[in-house]
Amino acid sequence: QVQLVESGGGLVQAGGSLRLSCEASGRTLSPYTMGWFRQVPGKAREFVAAISWTDDNTHYAEFVKGRFTISKDNAKNTVYLQMNSLKPEDTAVYYCNADPRALTTVTMSRIRVGSWGQGTQVTVSS
Repeated sequence: QVQLVESGGGLVQAGGSLRLSCEASGRTLSPYTMGWFRQVPGKAREFVAAISWTDDNTHYAEFVKGRFTISKDNAKNTVYLQMNSLKPEDTAVYYCNADPRALTTVTMSRIRVGSWGQGTQVTVSS
């Protein structure tokens, strides 16, 4: 079982930037897919971005392409989400996920499996 701890959320003005971190522990992350999801009250959790721990391939939701970048540091067992040009509609609780399936499966499936972090609040003011 993978344990995940997110950090880096906060309050930022529209147009600003934040970097979220997700530190993993408990087992090797290969061949996991690490993902970021977000959720606002009353809505389903939605996919934001994912990265393959094995080959660094990435995938993004359309609404964050060109603004968000997912990356990882193997030595630190940490995944990052750099968020630039933030908009008020990006306000949500952001969750890190460690999914044991391949990237293509994760991005094509609506079923979410694996481990989740506790979430970190991101608030973008207008």
